[in-house]
Amino acid sequence: MFVDRVRIKVIGGRGGDGCCSFRREAFVPLGGPDGGDGGHGGDVIIVATSRFTSLTDLRFHPYWKGNRGIHGKGKTLHGRRGKPMMVQVPCGTVIHDFESGDVLCDLMEDGQTFLAGNGGRGGKGNTRFATANNKAPRFAENGEPGEEREYRLELKLIAEVGFVGLPNAGKSTLLSAISAASPKIGAYPFTTITPNLGIVPLSDFRTLAVADIPGIIDGAAEGKGLGHDFLRHIERTQVLLYLIDLGDDDPEETLRTLQNELFKHSEVFQERPYLCALNKIDITENRERCEALRDVFPKVHFISGATGEGIPELIEALWQEVDRLRQEAKDNPEPAPPEHEYTYVAPFEVVPIKSGFRIEGKRPIRAVRMTDFQNSEAVVHLQQVLDKMGIFKALKRMGAQEGQSIFIGDLELEYHPE
Repeated sequence: MFVDRVRIKVIGGRGGDGCCSFRREAFVPLGGPDGGDGGHGGDVIIVATSRFTSLTDLRFHPYWKGNRGIHGKGKTLHGRRGKPMMVQVPCGTVIHDFESGDVLCDLMEDGQTFLAGNGGRGGKGNTRFATANNKAPRFAENGEPGEEREYRLELKLIAEVGFVGLPNAGKSTLLSAISAASPKIGAYPFTTITPNLGIVPLSDFRTLAVADIPGIIDGAAEGKGLGHDFLRHIERTQVLLYLIDLGDDDPEETLRTLQNELFKHSEVFQERPYLCALNKIDITENRERCEALRDVFPKVHFISGATGEGIPELIEALWQEVDRLRQEAKDNPEPAPPEHEYTYVAPFEVVPIKSGFRIEGKRPIRAVRMTDFQNSEAVVHLQQVLDKMGIFKALKRMGAQEGQSIFIGDLELEYHPE
């Protein structure tokens, strides 16, 4: 089964809880706090690998959760960080934010990674909260929950040459003749229903990656046939090969139809170099048409996928075109991306709502999530943290009234000014 689009959900590992502990040793009264910190939760990382060619595994495993950090212990023993969860995808996978649809990362190279879900921060042990006024704090922080996000993954095959043609033009036959790929071949339309990728060996240890997609018909860009769903797989190709049946009634019109469908799908194809190959020259009636069509098609090659006639010359011509583009890219490298501009972001924001106010911001939400509300000292500490952030002053300026609801993350509090 070939799967090239999936939706996944990732949750970073929860941080380990901090430990509330006190030193106990003979003849050492009031030993003081010695609770260790919890370990950070494990990240969820998407990594590209050349071992896979489809997103099939993710279709049946769309939910990924990072490993939790180890809790802290007494004697100031800190917990171990959770191991990262590695999600393997094929090279050529594009990662989109599911809500906005924005492209976040394009994993092109083997081993390239994308941080999909941050692990939560480990909670601090009670040792961290000892002060001159509170030498024996009896509370510790909970581990922070991991980041939770949804993504849409889209696979675009990475190939240097893309085969484009009508159904039964002989694309699969040509692919099987020049590479070790074994696509399905049959004497009926739409034999190929999924893209195929093959590696073509040449002399002097050269190789060429080629991709074959299902046949394209008139209206494919609007969703007709099978080619529409797989046209994106040849967007990355450097050179196109238009494969046309020599027995076609009007090969020139067929070429225009194929080009029009590609241009409608994406503007990138309008400047894409291409070659033309007229297939099935082994049929006598087709061979008689060669001279008449030689001047009609630019860069034309007459081949037979069944007998192999003309194929070595075609493959060499494709290699020369790909090598020329490689040299141009080497001589004219793309400019470096602009440096990231850092802008000031307020630590929190007070948003008026119908029932009161909502506090938004990473710092206050993290403080709430890591508070143990079963412990009265921890609740008092949270109030002190929010006060130092300036949240209470901001609520007063916004006109908050006593008894109004204040929402921070999933927590609802009641406002009582001092």
